[in-house]
Amino acid sequence: MAFPQPERGGLSPANGRRDRPEPSAPTRGALATTACMETLQVGYLHAVAAAAGCSLAQPFPDYGIDWHVSHSAPGHTVDDEVTIKVQLKATYQLAPRPAARPARPPGTRPTDLQGARPAAPTFAFTLDNDHLAKLARTPVSVHKILVVMIVPRARDDWLRAEHEGLELRHCCYWTNLAGHPVTGRNRTTVRIPTTRIFDDRALCEIMTRVGAGGRP
Repeated sequence: MAFPQPERGGLSPANGRRDRPEPSAPTRGALATTACMETLQVGYLHAVAAAAGCSLAQPFPDYGIDWHVSHSAPGHTVDDEVTIKVQLKATYQLAPRPAARPARPPGTRPTDLQGARPAAPTFAFTLDNDHLAKLARTPVSVHKILVVMIVPRARDDWLRAEHEGLELRHCCYWTNLAGHPVTGRNRTTVRIPTTRIFDDRALCEIMTRVGAGGRP
């Protein structure tokens, strides 16, 4: 006697539980990955600015600076509202939490070193010299910061939405390049501190320093 097979999504005779359909990959748009990365980091900036109570403005036309971020607070001494300029960059060529290269004892191989590596104090990022010169100019009336986002290579891993929240991967780091020398022929490598995670608290602290007449 033949028994009918349960349909997909029906009850499994083995465990009595309803089978879950296998998730299918979504059909994503044909927009270039680099363009999607730019959109992702803008979303990150908007979320940070919203949590920090800052307003955003986008210069038009863009002249090497992506966004103006403004912050109003009664504690500011130079003005009731202070503004910084933000240049956004993104890369998928680095792993999350860029790791320090561990010291290798004599006679050991790289595979002998077990466990997760600690975060490095900085990671390398390369800028065109003209762009770096603009970010490094000093003195300035409006301070500038560079914000670099490390994203997963696959867009499937960029974000995950759940009832408890929206996870956006991986992370943005910021630095102030004022006074940084231009050393390369066409491009120069700068070091981005991993201690400077760009979030709402970091942005508020930046604005507090600028509001007191200091640097970011």
